[in-house]
Amino acid sequence: MLHGAATVHLIKDTADGGSFRVGPKEHFLIARMDGRRSLTEIGEEYAREYGRRLDVARWQRILRMLGARGLLAGGPGGAAAGTSGGAGTGAAGAARASGAEEGGGDDRPARGVLRGSVRLVADADATTDRLHRAVGFLLAPGWLVPLLALVLAMGAVIALHIGELLVNTRELFTNPVLLMGIATLLWFSTALHELAHGVVARHHGGTVAEIGLRWRLPVVIMYCTVDNYLYLGSRWQRIQTALAGAVMNLLFLLPFCALWLFAPLDAATHDALGALLLLGSVQALAMLVPLPPLDGYRIASQLCGATELAASTGAYLRLAARRAPAAGDYPHHARTAYRTYALCVVLVLAGILAAAVAAAHHLLTA
Repeated sequence: MLHGAATVHLIKDTADGGSFRVGPKEHFLIARMDGRRSLTEIGEEYAREYGRRLDVARWQRILRMLGARGLLAGGPGGAAAGTSGGAGTGAAGAARASGAEEGGGDDRPARGVLRGSVRLVADADATTDRLHRAVGFLLAPGWLVPLLALVLAMGAVIALHIGELLVNTRELFTNPVLLMGIATLLWFSTALHELAHGVVARHHGGTVAEIGLRWRLPVVIMYCTVDNYLYLGSRWQRIQTALAGAVMNLLFLLPFCALWLFAPLDAATHDALGALLLLGSVQALAMLVPLPPLDGYRIASQLCGATELAASTGAYLRLAARRAPAAGDYPHHARTAYRTYALCVVLVLAGILAAAVAAAHHLLTA
């Protein structure tokens, strides 16, 4: 993946959960240390690939670096340090990879009055496995395609009735009882959103480390940490896992949309369901905004093939704005990825602002 101007490879130690970024040359060597090749054979392949031989001193530095990080089979586990240039191969060395893009960062249980988190299940992976056995059949194309078609149809209905739904939402905030009911349904939708991430990740061979509650008072939400999100088998599987939450939010609205369209409801309930459709759709779409730490940011990172996309984009744009020579060191695909991401963020934020202005205008003039 891209990391700034460099291309890096991501490695995860499944024994202790350590994650590492290594340069292409380190990856070339590590991928060949499979127990079937000798160091001499690996060195010959390296020399053919890079036109440079590794002497004994360089091999010693490489093996010390790998051993210190617990990456050698049969060796002692090592505590991961920060960035290391000790490989001596001219690449980035091995650095501890950021956990922020794996599954939501550090979710170790911590409790406080105003903010904290607590695990809800002792074995999150086993819980997710049971959920996958119960509902995983819905991920088969025969089920998923019709459900997505219904979601698209619901989106068209909401777009056609957007003015009415805006008025319904305004009226909802004048009815505390119905507002509490709709807020409860939306909170339940966020819980399903998190579980959907875990189930889809499990479907693709992922591991769920934690399911719990996190509070930043007055907000209390569920979280689901996919331990090896960045290491799922393919880019498309990672995109599916990140997209699963928003899709679940929209699927949750389908029965309420049917009630709103066809059930004989009193006016207050009908209007409250209309508000639920609008607020629930906004909730789902908001998670797809390509800014960290939202799901849309993880999707954008995968589409760009980059890790720490926002930070890398900011660094590149600052260099480009100053016309710094270092901006020219970025390869073409990196410049394209960072410029495209920046443009998409600007367009999305402009669209959100335009939608908010249009909604406010409608409510003030309706």
